[in-house]
Amino acid sequence: MTALIDTSASEPRFGGVPLAAIVHACHEKTVDAGLAALALPGLDRATLEPVLTYCAELRCETDAVTCPGCKRQTEADGITSLDDFIRRHEEIIVGDGAVRLKGTGTGVLTTPALAALEKTWSGENYWFWARRVLRKLRHGIRRAHIRGNAIAPPGTTPSVILIEPQLPDNIGMVARACANFGLDDLRLVDPRDGWPNEKARIAASGANYVIDDAAAYETFDAALSDLNWVCATTARQRDLRKPVLTPQEAVAEMGRRIAAGQRCGVIFGRERNGLETHEVARADAVVMIPVNSRFASLNLAQAVLILGYEWMRNSGAATLGRVTTFEAPMQSGLYLGDQSPATREELFAFFDHLERELERQGFFSSPDKRPSVVNNLRTMFLRAEPTGQEVKTLRGIVATLAKGKAVTPKPST
Repeated sequence: MTALIDTSASEPRFGGVPLAAIVHACHEKTVDAGLAALALPGLDRATLEPVLTYCAELRCETDAVTCPGCKRQTEADGITSLDDFIRRHEEIIVGDGAVRLKGTGTGVLTTPALAALEKTWSGENYWFWARRVLRKLRHGIRRAHIRGNAIAPPGTTPSVILIEPQLPDNIGMVARACANFGLDDLRLVDPRDGWPNEKARIAASGANYVIDDAAAYETFDAALSDLNWVCATTARQRDLRKPVLTPQEAVAEMGRRIAAGQRCGVIFGRERNGLETHEVARADAVVMIPVNSRFASLNLAQAVLILGYEWMRNSGAATLGRVTTFEAPMQSGLYLGDQSPATREELFAFFDHLERELERQGFFSSPDKRPSVVNNLRTMFLRAEPTGQEVKTLRGIVATLAKGKAVTPKPST
């Protein structure tokens, strides 16, 4: 089957398409969605496996070929640093073109930001991606068996709206935060890497139902069209005459409105620079999270997590930790399990036992101080709030010490 892979040129191809493009499509999406997007004659699940195996096992090294954008090609070209990479180009245009990096090579490259260039200049480990897709092809998606369920009817929890999210991993981590705190409606406005996205599913770490139900919208207006009230999160002050709310206040407002039959949402901005002022202007209120004033920027999933935590705490549906067939809901405070605090009868019997043995051993050397010492001892043990089992253990300790039983250590061999 590997004969179908063309290595006659400088890069391995299948059906005229570089193997890297095939691996990328099946890694970014599900295997079936990737195959459908590629629509290559002769490429299906059966023929995909040898294609992935060729890449995963680095057979390209033997054939002396590499794919565009692969880290192997960067290494073969002798590019070992970002400076080398820039030098190999005639020009690299950053963002809107206000920043341009001049090199001594050929070709013009565009990049959305210097940070993105710093992460991608060395190329992708396509062989590693191929191994992951190969595992899914053979064994299915990890955690595919995990199926959560929305905890509330549609419209009864705030919608989470991500504006132009850049990294699929961040979308997945947002989905996980949503599942943690019962925010079931995730909306994406023009995600950079398209939707659905397999990287996001992996990062969601089991929050599959949020990922499966997430909807992508082409425009900001479309994502908000059915909502009655929305708030926008920001760390920067805006010259807008709008209510400024803490997460706790925003959640209380949304809870009140949702109870009245309205639909609400929270808008989160881009990883790189958050929301634009004109986007914040279209919200009903601004939400600002209490932070260190000298380091106010939050990771996207962290911001969603904080709002989600406040929502769950305010909803009354939260539990401390998980609840399963074998684990009952927990309450804050001292955990006693199936035990209970000692009764006064058990405690008083212990006090009598302890004081009797201390008297016998001559502990109360000053009779006039005996009452205050006894009071201190009783107060100390009462403050500890021992269980009935713990009192029995204490009495066993006192009895053993009172007998003075010595245990002879065994001779070492």
